[in-house]
Amino acid sequence: MTSHNRCETTLSAIEALDRQSGLPEGTAVDIYLVDAGSSDGTPDAVRRLHPGVHLMSVGSDVFWGQGMRIASRNSRGAGSPHFTHQLWLNDDVELATDALAHLLVTAEQVGEDAVVVGAVHARGDHGHTTYSGRRGRALHLVEPTGRPEPCDTYNGNVVLIPRAVRERVGDIDRRFRHGMGDYDHGFRARKAGVPAYVAPRHVGACDTNPPLTGSHEPGIGVREALRRVTSVRELPTRAWWAYCLRHGWPWAPVHMVSPYVRTVVRAGVGRWN
Repeated sequence: MTSHNRCETTLSAIEALDRQSGLPEGTAVDIYLVDAGSSDGTPDAVRRLHPGVHLMSVGSDVFWGQGMRIASRNSRGAGSPHFTHQLWLNDDVELATDALAHLLVTAEQVGEDAVVVGAVHARGDHGHTTYSGRRGRALHLVEPTGRPEPCDTYNGNVVLIPRAVRERVGDIDRRFRHGMGDYDHGFRARKAGVPAYVAPRHVGACDTNPPLTGSHEPGIGVREALRRVTSVRELPTRAWWAYCLRHGWPWAPVHMVSPYVRTVVRAGVGRWN
């Protein structure tokens, strides 16, 4: 897990992990959290309320992808007993009480050489699916159907990775400091012959980010919109080009420029309006 300046949310995610039920006898869950320079008291609160969490504090320039690489390294360097699975978990996900058991049962069904993705829904009585596996050229969300559903890649919010798969595919690529690293990992797994499946039902709740933020914020102008879309938080040019080359050939040049062109057009039209 990674965290940055959302203390209550991070604590809720950890508490949901602590409440997991129905796990196979002898199962132990170790939490490796990388906090990226939180100034809201997150590290102190975690140490006080959850002293068993393996917490590392790093600089605020460490983003999600890089933080997850560090967390994975820390878990692998912990020595015996060796883990059987790694669970990627965003700190804004609140797992259902039997989520981990459900993921492990699904792993048994699809085989220990496969990735299992946990779909999550928006908070509320009738929350729609917000993050899940992805399928097809347009990367459509894969809805839970009551049985394991194959997917091409995945959002990194809730992902169960067997040890053998981690050793085969590796961690999130260091090129992707924040976004794109989860999609890239899924595509690399597929190229390595590792299948991925969405678990039969939702495993927790997680809201999406507000839609009109970042480079989509109305009225910011073309220059500011371009600055935001090429920042680490969105589509930095080098990382995006690497992603396009790896997964979009022979259309990589088109894929490369299209989001920046759309940003310019959207910001320009919005400013003109």
